[in-house]
Amino acid sequence: MTMSDQIEDAGRTSGSRQMLTFVLGTETYGIDILRVQEIRGWTVVTHIPQAPDHVLGVLNLRGSIVPIVDLRMRFALERAEYTAVTVIVVVSVNTPSGRRPFGVVVDAVSDVVDIKDADVKPAPDLGSHFATNYIRGLACVADRMVVLLDIDRLVGADMSVLSEESIESPPSLPARAA
Repeated sequence: MTMSDQIEDAGRTSGSRQMLTFVLGTETYGIDILRVQEIRGWTVVTHIPQAPDHVLGVLNLRGSIVPIVDLRMRFALERAEYTAVTVIVVVSVNTPSGRRPFGVVVDAVSDVVDIKDADVKPAPDLGSHFATNYIRGLACVADRMVVLLDIDRLVGADMSVLSEESIESPPSLPARAA
């Protein structure tokens, strides 16, 4: 168990954990509050050529280059305009190369809620065509179903695959006409 895992375990009190909830469209999602570094209003990011559609680009956050992932696009939801309530949640993600900050764009942040471990139901098995490995579980909070996300599996694994692909076959630039 790493030091960061021990800190996260210590952050849980009596079989519960605090989750930051946010909305994408009409659905509510939650991530462990101990992974949240900051919440920022929408800021234009620097586009990275040949990045997947859901990777909007990068943001310079106090000297650190932070990749920004649009969760609507990652989940193949209908695209929405970025508004005054659109936010970037900067989270700490475990990757094969260590912990890194990533920004995830969400429609709006809702609340921080306590969710008892006993109230978390497992993700449904939807067959092999639907990936649910990034869902930690489901919980009812104030008559709403909250999808609890495993941010490491959702963002970290996605980014490590991209890193491996770029190392194995760097993109070639078009040849210049002489």
